[in-house]
Amino acid sequence: MDIDEKKMVDIEEEIRSLQLDSGDATEMIAEDNNEVVNAEDETAQHEELEKVDKMEEDSKEEVHNQAVEVEKKVKEKENSALDEEATFEKELPKKRHLNVVFIGHVDAGKSTTGGQILFLSGQVDDRTIQKYEKEAKDKSRESWYMAYIMDTNEEERVKGKTVEVGRAHFETEMTRFTILDAPGHKSYVPNMISGASQADVGVLVISARKGEFETGYERGGQTREHVQLAKTLGVSKLLVVVNKMDDPTVNWSKERYDEIESKMTPFLKASGYNVKKDVQFLPISGLIGTNMKTRVDKSVCSWWGGPCLFEALDATEIPQRDPKGPFRMPIIDKFKDMGTVVMGKVESGSVREGDSMVVMPNKAHVKVLAVFCDEDKVKRAGPGENVRVRLSGVEEEDILSGFVLSSISRPIPSVSEFEAQLQILELVDNAIFTAGYKAVLHIHAVVEECEIVELLQQIDPKTKKPMKRKVLFVKNGAIVVCRVQVNNLICIEKFSDFPQLGRFTLRTEGKTVAVGKVTGLNFSSA
Repeated sequence: MDIDEKKMVDIEEEIRSLQLDSGDATEMIAEDNNEVVNAEDETAQHEELEKVDKMEEDSKEEVHNQAVEVEKKVKEKENSALDEEATFEKELPKKRHLNVVFIGHVDAGKSTTGGQILFLSGQVDDRTIQKYEKEAKDKSRESWYMAYIMDTNEEERVKGKTVEVGRAHFETEMTRFTILDAPGHKSYVPNMISGASQADVGVLVISARKGEFETGYERGGQTREHVQLAKTLGVSKLLVVVNKMDDPTVNWSKERYDEIESKMTPFLKASGYNVKKDVQFLPISGLIGTNMKTRVDKSVCSWWGGPCLFEALDATEIPQRDPKGPFRMPIIDKFKDMGTVVMGKVESGSVREGDSMVVMPNKAHVKVLAVFCDEDKVKRAGPGENVRVRLSGVEEEDILSGFVLSSISRPIPSVSEFEAQLQILELVDNAIFTAGYKAVLHIHAVVEECEIVELLQQIDPKTKKPMKRKVLFVKNGAIVVCRVQVNNLICIEKFSDFPQLGRFTLRTEGKTVAVGKVTGLNFSSA
């Protein structure tokens, strides 16, 4: 082998070795790269896992935070509800509220006594009184000026007779009162019924003036009818005020006062009043305000040692109603004022702003926008309060007197037929009471034509048990169980469940012929 060939071989070997080296190097580089890549992958995976863990932790924390937040909100809500309850307790006037209806024969002095009460309790100022005095003098009716406080419309002032049921408010140290001044004239007895149906306490005003007491008390006088109606309509307590004791024909005479008391007592007993427990007699002068706010002076009336009218009203006890019961408010009036406003007395339950209610019997779902008590806007009103409630969801023309605003969960039943126990007082022209007898039914604020469909049984007045024999007709004084039908659906309750919404009167030709209570509701008729 010559030198050139040798050189060539050496060069080839070098190239080969270089190639091998480079191959190893690339392999090594590749390996290194792989390791780097693997390491990077592992790091990425690790980071990914950490991220997932962190997200899980975050979401757990978030869920926990949300739960805490919800719990907080629930607690806050509960606390605010409790606070609201507490503020409601604070908000509720500490004084109890009573509705007082003034009843009695025409001209007994009901409006005058009501006016004097307002004057004495500071609801009317001297200037207004002077204005009324002048007005009364101009009409040659000097003694009527006090009545003008209650009798506000011109017709009432000209005739000197109350037509509508006047409303006014006054307070004593312990009680807030709403006065309902009912008409005494027999033509306006339906108006008197609507007043008495809202009352807790009745003030029966009797005139002591010679001849006036007798006229009011004898048959045909309004004193008797008003007492019977008051009892039927649920006026459980009665103050009998013997008015006009300052009259020259009486002059605070004890004999006259005792005579009136002795004549009235048996009649009150017969009307269903427990005279010892539920009735109190007291002498007053409505016109000059004697024995009304303060006790009568011994120099004026030496024999009277009892309370004055304000004290007697304050001492009146009435049964408590249930503020948590199902809501019931019979509607006595309605008008438009930024929505539909309904008026009435809460008989059961409570109403607050924002409540959802239903107007029965037409099943209109409504929302309470505002509640007014007397003249003030309140958050909530309980049983016994006279309220105005502003509603949305119903038109004023779709509501009638006698409809009932009630709770959705337990609405008041509406029927067109019911069973009742009736006491016949005095039938017109000695008519007989039998199936087919028609009359006008007055129950809370409802006034409806009705018909007696069937007499079911007669009750023995002595034993209070049903008689065996079948009954076809009854006369005055009888107690009978019968089925009564009306043309339209009416909202009523059984007397045993809701006495205020289950007692009624039947009237015909301007006279009260029977009083009764609802004993059963016929839902198949609804």
